[in-house]
Amino acid sequence: MFQRDLFEGCNVVVTGAGRGIGLEVAELFLKHGATIIVHTGRDQERPVPNLIKTAQADGKAILIPGDFSSSAGTKAFIDAVAGHFKSVDVLVNNAGSMLGRYPAAGLTDEDYRNVVQLNQTSVVEVTRGLLPLLRAANNAAIINTVSISALTGGSPGSAIYSASKAFVSTYSKALARELAPDGIRVNCVSPGTIATDFHKRYSSAEKLEQTRKAIPLQRLGTPQDCAPAYLFLAAPSLSGYITGQILEINGGQLIC
Repeated sequence: MFQRDLFEGCNVVVTGAGRGIGLEVAELFLKHGATIIVHTGRDQERPVPNLIKTAQADGKAILIPGDFSSSAGTKAFIDAVAGHFKSVDVLVNNAGSMLGRYPAAGLTDEDYRNVVQLNQTSVVEVTRGLLPLLRAANNAAIINTVSISALTGGSPGSAIYSASKAFVSTYSKALARELAPDGIRVNCVSPGTIATDFHKRYSSAEKLEQTRKAIPLQRLGTPQDCAPAYLFLAAPSLSGYITGQILEINGGQLIC
Protein backbone atom coordinates (compact mmCIF):
# COMPACT_ATOMS: atom_id res chain seq x y z
CA MET A 1 0.00 0.00 0.00
CA PHE A 2 2.66 2.50 1.16
CA GLN A 3 6.40 1.98 1.20
CA ARG A 4 7.41 0.31 4.45
CA ASP A 5 9.72 3.10 5.62
CA LEU A 6 7.50 6.01 4.54
CA PHE A 7 7.52 7.50 8.05
CA GLU A 8 10.92 6.27 9.23
CA GLY A 9 12.44 8.91 11.50
CA CYS A 10 9.09 10.68 11.94
CA ASN A 11 7.49 11.45 15.29
CA VAL A 12 3.72 11.00 15.24
CA VAL A 13 1.09 11.80 17.87
CA VAL A 14 -2.35 10.18 17.61
CA THR A 15 -5.01 11.13 20.13
CA GLY A 16 -7.96 8.89 20.79
CA ALA A 17 -5.88 5.89 19.77
CA GLY A 18 -7.12 3.38 22.31
CA ARG A 19 -9.68 1.83 19.96
CA GLY A 20 -11.55 2.21 16.68
CA ILE A 21 -10.22 4.48 13.96
CA GLY A 22 -7.49 5.97 16.17
CA LEU A 23 -6.03 2.58 17.03
CA GLU A 24 -6.03 1.51 13.38
CA VAL A 25 -4.30 4.77 12.42
CA ALA A 26 -1.66 4.32 15.12
CA GLU A 27 -0.93 0.75 14.05
CA LEU A 28 -0.65 1.73 10.38
CA PHE A 29 1.84 4.49 11.17
CA LEU A 30 3.88 1.97 13.17
CA LYS A 31 3.86 -0.49 10.26
CA HIS A 32 5.37 2.23 8.08
CA GLY A 33 8.25 3.20 10.32
CA ALA A 34 7.00 5.98 12.60
CA THR A 35 7.79 6.47 16.25
CA ILE A 36 4.43 7.19 17.78
CA ILE A 37 2.80 8.54 20.90
CA VAL A 38 -0.43 6.64 21.42
CA HIS A 39 -2.96 8.60 23.44
CA THR A 40 -4.87 5.85 25.22
CA GLY A 41 -7.62 8.07 26.63
CA ARG A 42 -8.70 7.73 30.23
CA ASP A 43 -9.56 4.01 30.20
CA GLN A 44 -6.49 2.33 31.66
CA GLU A 45 -8.09 -1.13 31.76
CA ARG A 46 -8.37 -1.53 27.99
CA PRO A 47 -5.99 -4.26 26.71
CA VAL A 48 -3.03 -3.15 24.59
CA PRO A 49 -2.97 -4.82 21.12
CA ASN A 50 0.07 -6.96 20.34
CA LEU A 51 1.45 -4.67 17.66
CA ILE A 52 1.39 -1.68 20.02
CA LYS A 53 2.84 -3.80 22.84
CA THR A 54 5.74 -4.99 20.65
CA ALA A 55 6.40 -1.46 19.41
CA GLN A 56 6.35 -0.23 22.99
CA ALA A 57 9.03 -2.74 23.93
CA ASP A 58 11.11 -1.58 20.94
CA GLY A 59 10.75 2.08 21.90
CA LYS A 60 8.67 2.84 18.79
CA ALA A 61 5.40 3.36 20.67
CA ILE A 62 4.89 5.44 23.79
CA LEU A 63 1.54 5.05 25.52
CA ILE A 64 0.27 8.16 27.30
CA PRO A 65 -3.13 8.39 28.97
CA GLY A 66 -5.04 11.64 29.13
CA ASP A 67 -8.49 12.79 30.13
CA PHE A 68 -9.50 15.38 27.55
CA SER A 69 -12.71 16.22 29.38
CA SER A 70 -10.80 19.03 31.08
CA SER A 71 -8.12 21.53 30.10
CA ALA A 72 -5.94 20.14 32.87
CA GLY A 73 -6.03 16.77 31.12
CA THR A 74 -4.98 18.17 27.75
CA LYS A 75 -2.18 20.19 29.37
CA ALA A 76 -0.85 17.11 31.14
CA PHE A 77 -0.86 15.23 27.84
CA ILE A 78 0.94 18.06 26.02
CA ASP A 79 3.59 18.20 28.74
CA ALA A 80 4.09 14.44 28.48
CA VAL A 81 4.52 14.62 24.69
CA ALA A 82 7.10 17.40 25.10
CA GLY A 83 8.97 15.18 27.55
CA HIS A 84 9.44 12.56 24.81
CA PHE A 85 9.65 14.48 21.53
CA LYS A 86 11.63 17.58 20.56
CA SER A 87 9.62 17.84 17.34
CA VAL A 88 6.37 16.41 15.98
CA ASP A 89 6.06 15.57 12.30
CA VAL A 90 2.41 14.49 12.39
CA LEU A 91 -0.40 15.33 14.79
CA VAL A 92 -3.64 13.38 14.44
CA ASN A 93 -6.42 14.92 16.54
CA ASN A 94 -8.80 11.99 16.71
CA ALA A 95 -10.04 12.02 20.32
CA GLY A 96 -13.75 12.62 20.67
CA SER A 97 -17.15 11.08 21.16
CA MET A 98 -20.82 12.01 21.23
CA LEU A 99 -21.07 11.20 24.99
CA GLY A 100 -24.82 10.72 24.63
CA ARG A 101 -27.91 11.72 22.69
CA TYR A 102 -29.26 14.99 24.01
CA PRO A 103 -32.61 16.24 22.65
CA ALA A 104 -32.57 20.02 22.29
CA ALA A 105 -35.18 20.64 24.96
CA GLY A 106 -33.40 18.50 27.53
CA LEU A 107 -29.81 19.58 26.88
CA THR A 108 -28.24 20.85 30.10
CA ASP A 109 -25.43 23.38 30.41
CA GLU A 110 -23.21 20.59 31.70
CA ASP A 111 -24.03 18.33 28.73
CA TYR A 112 -23.22 21.16 26.35
CA ARG A 113 -19.91 22.00 28.03
CA ASN A 114 -18.81 18.36 28.15
CA VAL A 115 -19.47 17.69 24.47
CA VAL A 116 -17.81 20.93 23.35
CA GLN A 117 -14.78 20.41 25.62
CA LEU A 118 -14.08 16.89 24.35
CA ASN A 119 -14.76 17.37 20.65
CA GLN A 120 -13.89 20.99 20.03
CA THR A 121 -11.90 22.70 22.79
CA SER A 122 -9.48 19.80 23.31
CA VAL A 123 -8.55 19.93 19.60
CA VAL A 124 -7.71 23.62 19.93
CA GLU A 125 -5.79 23.04 23.17
CA VAL A 126 -3.71 20.11 21.90
CA THR A 127 -2.96 21.85 18.60
CA ARG A 128 -1.95 25.07 20.34
CA GLY A 129 0.19 23.23 22.87
CA LEU A 130 2.05 21.17 20.26
CA LEU A 131 2.56 23.97 17.71
CA PRO A 132 6.14 24.67 18.88
CA LEU A 133 7.02 21.01 18.26
CA LEU A 134 5.24 21.00 14.89
CA ARG A 135 7.12 24.16 13.87
CA ALA A 136 10.37 22.44 14.88
CA ALA A 137 9.76 19.72 12.27
CA ASN A 138 10.09 19.99 8.51
CA ASN A 139 6.87 19.70 6.49
CA ALA A 140 4.69 18.85 9.48
CA ALA A 141 1.07 17.83 9.08
CA ILE A 142 -2.04 18.07 11.22
CA ILE A 143 -4.95 15.76 10.45
CA ASN A 144 -8.20 16.31 12.35
CA THR A 145 -11.00 13.77 12.52
CA VAL A 146 -14.38 15.32 11.84
CA SER A 147 -17.60 13.57 10.78
CA ILE A 148 -20.20 13.27 8.06
CA SER A 149 -22.53 14.83 10.63
CA ALA A 150 -20.62 18.12 10.29
CA LEU A 151 -22.34 18.40 6.89
CA THR A 152 -25.62 16.60 7.50
CA GLY A 153 -26.32 17.75 11.06
CA GLY A 154 -26.44 14.16 12.26
CA SER A 155 -29.43 12.34 13.68
CA PRO A 156 -31.73 13.48 16.54
CA GLY A 157 -29.90 14.15 19.79
CA SER A 158 -26.51 14.75 18.18
CA ALA A 159 -26.81 18.48 17.39
CA ILE A 160 -23.99 19.70 19.64
CA TYR A 161 -21.65 16.85 18.64
CA SER A 162 -22.32 17.58 14.95
CA ALA A 163 -21.82 21.30 15.46
CA SER A 164 -18.53 20.70 17.28
CA LYS A 165 -17.28 18.66 14.32
CA ALA A 166 -18.32 21.47 11.96
CA PHE A 167 -16.29 23.84 14.14
CA VAL A 168 -13.22 21.64 13.75
CA SER A 169 -13.71 21.56 9.97
CA THR A 170 -13.76 25.36 9.75
CA TYR A 171 -10.98 25.73 12.33
CA SER A 172 -8.83 23.41 10.22
CA LYS A 173 -9.33 25.49 7.08
CA ALA A 174 -8.37 28.65 8.95
CA LEU A 175 -5.32 26.94 10.43
CA ALA A 176 -4.27 25.73 6.98
CA ARG A 177 -4.02 29.35 5.81
CA GLU A 178 -2.33 30.56 8.97
CA LEU A 179 0.26 27.79 9.25
CA ALA A 180 1.15 27.46 5.57
CA PRO A 181 4.11 29.86 5.92
CA ASP A 182 5.50 27.51 8.59
CA GLY A 183 5.29 24.59 6.16
CA ILE A 184 2.53 22.95 8.22
CA ARG A 185 -0.36 21.43 6.28
CA VAL A 186 -3.76 20.99 7.93
CA ASN A 187 -6.45 18.66 6.62
CA CYS A 188 -9.38 16.63 7.90
CA VAL A 189 -10.65 13.09 7.52
CA SER A 190 -14.44 12.89 7.71
CA PRO A 191 -15.69 9.35 8.33
CA GLY A 192 -19.23 8.37 7.45
CA THR A 193 -20.99 5.57 9.30
CA ILE A 194 -18.16 3.37 10.54
CA ALA A 195 -18.68 0.10 12.39
CA THR A 196 -16.97 0.88 15.71
CA ASP A 197 -17.88 0.97 19.40
CA PHE A 198 -19.18 4.50 18.79
CA HIS A 199 -22.24 3.23 16.93
CA LYS A 200 -22.68 0.27 19.26
CA ARG A 201 -23.19 2.85 22.02
CA TYR A 202 -25.22 5.49 20.21
CA SER A 203 -27.09 3.80 17.33
CA SER A 204 -29.58 0.96 17.24
CA ALA A 205 -29.13 -2.07 14.99
CA GLU A 206 -32.27 -1.03 13.10
CA LYS A 207 -30.92 2.48 12.47
CA LEU A 208 -27.58 1.11 11.26
CA GLU A 209 -29.29 -1.30 8.88
CA GLN A 210 -31.41 1.50 7.48
CA THR A 211 -28.26 3.55 6.94
CA ARG A 212 -26.44 0.63 5.32
CA LYS A 213 -29.19 0.21 2.74
CA ALA A 214 -28.87 3.89 1.78
CA ILE A 215 -25.10 3.69 1.20
CA PRO A 216 -24.21 3.12 -2.47
CA LEU A 217 -21.50 0.60 -1.56
CA GLN A 218 -24.12 -1.24 0.53
CA ARG A 219 -22.01 -1.64 3.65
CA LEU A 220 -20.89 0.28 6.70
CA GLY A 221 -17.29 1.45 6.76
CA THR A 222 -14.50 0.05 8.91
CA PRO A 223 -11.49 1.62 10.65
CA GLN A 224 -9.37 -0.09 7.98
CA ASP A 225 -11.26 1.89 5.33
CA CYS A 226 -10.35 5.14 7.08
CA ALA A 227 -6.77 4.74 8.29
CA PRO A 228 -4.90 4.98 4.94
CA ALA A 229 -6.36 8.45 4.39
CA TYR A 230 -4.48 9.73 7.44
CA LEU A 231 -1.17 8.39 6.15
CA PHE A 232 -1.83 9.86 2.73
CA LEU A 233 -2.53 13.30 4.19
CA ALA A 234 0.47 13.05 6.53
CA ALA A 235 3.09 12.20 3.89
CA PRO A 236 4.62 15.22 2.07
CA SER A 237 5.64 12.91 -0.79
CA LEU A 238 2.00 11.94 -1.37
CA SER A 239 0.02 15.05 -0.45
CA GLY A 240 2.52 17.87 -0.20
CA TYR A 241 0.30 20.23 -2.21
CA ILE A 242 -2.89 19.45 -0.27
CA THR A 243 -3.97 21.61 2.65
CA GLY A 244 -7.23 22.95 4.02
CA GLN A 245 -9.20 20.01 2.65
CA ILE A 246 -11.73 17.55 4.06
CA LEU A 247 -11.49 13.99 2.78
CA GLU A 248 -14.88 12.32 3.00
CA ILE A 249 -14.87 8.54 3.57
CA ASN A 250 -18.46 7.35 3.54
CA GLY A 251 -19.11 4.76 0.84
CA GLY A 252 -20.95 7.31 -1.27
CA GLN A 253 -23.40 8.59 1.37
CA LEU A 254 -22.79 12.18 0.24
CA ILE A 255 -23.00 11.69 -3.51
CA CYS A 256 -25.17 14.49 -4.85
